[in-house]
Amino acid sequence: MTRFTDLVEGYRRFRNAGWQLQRERWEELAEGQSPKVMVIACSDSRVEPSQIFDTHPGEIFVVRNVAALVPPFETTPGRHGVSAALEFAVQFLKVEEIVVMGHGLCGGCHAALHRTMEGAEPGRGGFIADWIALLDDASAEVRASHGEQLDTREAGRAMEMAAVKVSIDNLRSFPCIQEKEKRGTLKLRGAFFAISDGILHILDESTGGFAPA
Repeated sequence: MTRFTDLVEGYRRFRNAGWQLQRERWEELAEGQSPKVMVIACSDSRVEPSQIFDTHPGEIFVVRNVAALVPPFETTPGRHGVSAALEFAVQFLKVEEIVVMGHGLCGGCHAALHRTMEGAEPGRGGFIADWIALLDDASAEVRASHGEQLDTREAGRAMEMAAVKVSIDNLRSFPCIQEKEKRGTLKLRGAFFAISDGILHILDESTGGFAPA
């Protein structure tokens, strides 16, 4: 099991090898960043976007949270972390593509599908419950379509893929994204990474289906 001391040792290897080999690149990054792609992914420790997409520092702007969710546009008081990152990426970094990447065996999607956090108090699952409530409508549809087969991988994957679509729909509720997508300067993409077999699936919005990349 990895501990903080292991992370420090990893840093030392990076400093003595990776950083030295790409020193010019790091000097460029010190001047600023200009990624063209934003990736919204899950916080799950098994799903690392930079590894899955084989990217280097400075190439993708990443936001990670439980179940890779994007809340709808709203201006009510609060701390809108995902919205702030989204605004920064779209309006200031001017990314050209946003990828929402869900994944297999997602705990947040499982909780949404089975309603395991429902009624929990903050600090005991309540924060998670409030967050994954973004998937209430989608989870109701999956439960209705799968009946008593909710414990199957088919139902789980249906929920995980539905969550990607929810986030893409919510992205389109942001006026700045509507404007840029209409002008053709921003594209939204959905993806799904299956942990069990390592296959990346891409959403075809014209059919609503996902197919291996």
